[in-house]
Parts: sequence; structure tokens; C-alpha cells
Amino acid sequence: MVQCNQTHFNASFAALADATRRGVLDQLARGNASITDLADKFEMTLTGMKKHVGVLELAGLVTTEKVGRVRTCRLGPCRLEEEMAWIARYRQMWDMRFEGLDGVIDELKRQEKARGRKKRQ
Repeated sequence: MVQCNQTHFNASFAALADATRRGVLDQLARGNASITDLADKFEMTLTGMKKHVGVLELAGLVTTEKVGRVRTCRLGPCRLEEEMAWIARYRQMWDMRFEGLDGVIDELKRQEKARGRKKRQ
């Protein structure tokens, strides 16, 4: 079982829960950008984008560096490996449940087909 730091998980999932923040990560995956560029791209205020970047920074998903008046953002050190392992564990559980449900459905179809043959005879 994957052991995780709840505070880290909460920060990661909270950061990823917002569509704008996921968009920022997608944008930064293409290359570094200033907060001003990101704010323009997402058509929001500089203050609003700073808040989004701050949440991503707390989760370790983004780092920023200020040079002069420009704050440049880049992808951070967090690679979401623990989060992916946690999700994979639940995906495996759901896959097993759906396989069981598929078996029940197949059995019901066989029974229905068998009843249909009996009625015709």
C-alpha cells in the first residue's frame, strides 16, 4: 500500500482540481512563461493568476523566479508519482468491480437467451 503525506496529497489534488491551474500546467509543459503572459493567455487579472500560481507552487507543481520586475514560472519538482500510484490502486479496484459486473451481465444475457429458446419450443 502506498504511504503518503496527507498534506502533500491535499495540496496536489486541490491544485489539480481547478481547470485554470491544469491549463497553466499544460502551458508550462510547453515552456516557461511569466505570470503576466499566463494572465493574458487565460484572460484574467494579474492578481488572479498570482493566486493560481501560488496554489501550484505550494503543491510543488510550479516554481517561480523573479528577475527584475518579471516573475517567470516553470514546472516544479513534484512529478505526481505518489498521486499516480494512489489513483492506480483505485483504478485496479474499479476494474475488478467492472469485470465482476460484466460477468453478471453476461450470465443474465445467457439466461434470457435460454428462456427465449424455451418459449419458442
